[in-house]
Amino acid sequence: MDPHNGDIYLGLDIGGTKCSIVAGDEAFSVREKVVFDTDTRRGPEVILSEFRVRIRSMLVRNKEYNLKRIGISCGGPLDSKKGIIYSPPNLPGWDKVPITRIFSEEFGVETALQNDANACALAEWLMGAGKGTLNMIFLTFGTGMGAGLILNGRIYSGTNDLGGEVGHIRLAATGPVGFGKEGSFEGFCSGGGIAQLAKSVVSERLMNNQPVGFCPSTDLLNSIDARSVALAALAGDRVANQIIRISAEYLGKALAILIDILNPECIVIGSIYSRNEMLFKPIVEKILKEEAIPASLEVCRIVPAALGDSIGDYAALCVALYKDHF
Repeated sequence: MDPHNGDIYLGLDIGGTKCSIVAGDEAFSVREKVVFDTDTRRGPEVILSEFRVRIRSMLVRNKEYNLKRIGISCGGPLDSKKGIIYSPPNLPGWDKVPITRIFSEEFGVETALQNDANACALAEWLMGAGKGTLNMIFLTFGTGMGAGLILNGRIYSGTNDLGGEVGHIRLAATGPVGFGKEGSFEGFCSGGGIAQLAKSVVSERLMNNQPVGFCPSTDLLNSIDARSVALAALAGDRVANQIIRISAEYLGKALAILIDILNPECIVIGSIYSRNEMLFKPIVEKILKEEAIPASLEVCRIVPAALGDSIGDYAALCVALYKDHF
């Protein structure tokens, strides 16, 4: 790319806690980043106004910028084709916000919208662990369990942007609750789900007077989270490793379903898995050998996300850069 080319793309990430504006070029080089607290109590109009003011300020400071397109990453539900946000749980009051029209009219450029899982999938596919593949699945495995699907070189969003809601799949009749469903994929494989699972296992052991090294008292139950379980497992705690094993077994079963149905080249898993691959991988591989179609498993790599904490910087930017892949 010509280093003197002033063409610039903006990625807007709208989160329940923080919002960001990332300016970048066609080479995925981030030129500037601005972050501000969402403070959802302000409502959508005030937050959108702050986006507009900060973008204007950025463009004034950098007169060489030639704004080409804006990409927006936001939690669903939303309509990516119409560019409308529909009341995401983490953005109260954001009901039927015509977000792409707002920014297109304000800045005179095309604006694209994608849910955050799809945006992250696009980033990992274009410049991360899934680079070079035609068919890739990205799994969030963080606060929740969602997926971004890249099929035949394009994002697959489904009929009404609900493609990839794999966290809703029920894997067991009972178990931790995720996506409002007991025993779901999100219940077993998310930060909140692992915490629920851990509290259940630890509580039962303590009630039976069985020791738990990383949580010796019921008074400490509420302090258990996925991070504390993982750290204890890495330190060799037997109960913590039992909890991780349960999560990993269900992760393996869910991955087998996705492999059998979608036949991907690569499944990229973020957050909790990427930070603790050594705990999950041996168990996942064992389950996959038992459950998945061998020929499909043979051509599929299971890998941790490569972009780490930088993924948020690139996700919305990739929505702007690669709108034609939707």
